[in-house]
Amino acid sequence: MSPAVDKAPIGSARAAAALRVLLGLMWLYNVAWKRAPDFGQEAGNGLFKFTGYAVSDPVFPPFSWVVEHAVLPHFQAFGWVVLVVETGLAVMLLTGTWVRVAAAVGIAQSVAIALSVAYAPAEWPWSYWLMIGAHLMILFSSAGRVLSTDAIRAGLSRGIPVLRSWGVLAMLVGLVAVVGSLDDPLAASGYEVGSSDPSVSLGAYNLGGGLVLLLIGVLLLAASRPGSGAGGRATAMGAAVTATVAALSLYIQVGFSDPVLGGTTTSAGFLLCLAVVALAVTRQTSAATTHSRQQPASPSVAR
Repeated sequence: MSPAVDKAPIGSARAAAALRVLLGLMWLYNVAWKRAPDFGQEAGNGLFKFTGYAVSDPVFPPFSWVVEHAVLPHFQAFGWVVLVVETGLAVMLLTGTWVRVAAAVGIAQSVAIALSVAYAPAEWPWSYWLMIGAHLMILFSSAGRVLSTDAIRAGLSRGIPVLRSWGVLAMLVGLVAVVGSLDDPLAASGYEVGSSDPSVSLGAYNLGGGLVLLLIGVLLLAASRPGSGAGGRATAMGAAVTATVAALSLYIQVGFSDPVLGGTTTSAGFLLCLAVVALAVTRQTSAATTHSRQQPASPSVAR
């Protein structure tokens, strides 16, 4: 649980952070097709199809037995677990939160995926061995030393650069979403900020979703002003609450009804990233204020 901020050459720390972000983007993109409520069970596609490869094209027979007798009979519950785990991986890796925990979970999840689909048709087994290796590198690196909440937690950063970076990103994504959705402002599918070709996406949003992102971006940038004090903490908390409510609205609606914000579970993951960053900075500034209040006043010097 300790922050992944061990001393390292700046180049190594930045490279590890870049790998961390790449892994986070991989998980973020792939949560979009984990769709409740049945996760592809009725249609025989999606997560259900790929999980079934563990039985039809077994890699490790004991694992296949577990999938057949424990996972598939309770598949909807399993689907929610996968969605939560992979969303958590995306959020923790992208924001640099509990990086070592995320890396360990990422290794376990990569092994589970490899044991399910490595021998499936048209799969490349080395994809999964490389996923395992990449998370292993993160586990023993200083990947939380650059632009991360781990650095904030360790006292290496005041949080302003992190908050500002995510504020700018939220505004850019919101602006792209607003412009891209003008031809169909209330589309339930929204406008995807990214592309399926390179398999990178920060979510889909309609006009409402884009405006929410712009609001969150403005709040994050306002909270990042040096010397903002209590007002900055309140503004950051407002951004966190707004992002969390927006993400929860998507989880409630995606797969059940047309999302008001025109998003996907990838959109919800991106919104949770914004919430986590805002909460990390709020917690840091609150702790710093409490510490300063507890310090005894310097005694006056008699002259």
